[in-house]
Amino acid sequence: MKRQKVKDALRWVTQSEKDLDAARYNYEGKLYNIACFLAQQSAEKMLKAFLIKHGDNTIWGHSVADLVDDCSHIDSSFEELFRIAGSLDKYYIPTRYPDGLPGGIPSNAYIEDDARMAIQMSEEVMRFVKSKENFFDN
Repeated sequence: MKRQKVKDALRWVTQSEKDLDAARYNYEGKLYNIACFLAQQSAEKMLKAFLIKHGDNTIWGHSVADLVDDCSHIDSSFEELFRIAGSLDKYYIPTRYPDGLPGGIPSNAYIEDDARMAIQMSEEVMRFVKSKENFFDN
C-alpha cells in the first residue's frame, strides 16, 4: 500500500513539473494569463502529491492556500508557504474566464511581471516540497 502511495504521488509530481514547463513556455510566448494559470496548477499538484504521499485520499479543491494548510497539519514547516499561497490562488479562475474580472479579458489583463512572479512562486513551492526529507522514499 505504501508503495502505491509513492507511485501515485510521483504521478502528481511529474504532472506538476510538466505544468511548470508549460507555464514557462507560455511565458516565453507572451501568453501571460495562461502562464499564471499553469503556475498555479503546478503548485496545486505538487502540494497534492505531498498529501497523497502522506495518505490523504480525500483531497478536494483547488486552493493552494487550503492545500498548504492541509500540508501544515502533517508538517508545520509548510506554514512558510502561506505568504505566497494566496497570491497563487488569484491565478486559478480570473486567468481563464472573461467574467472572472470586472472588465476586459484575461489575455489582456495579465502582464509579464504577473507571469514571472507566478512562475517564481510555483518554483518555490516545488523546491520546498521536494526538499522534504524522504519525500520519495518508500
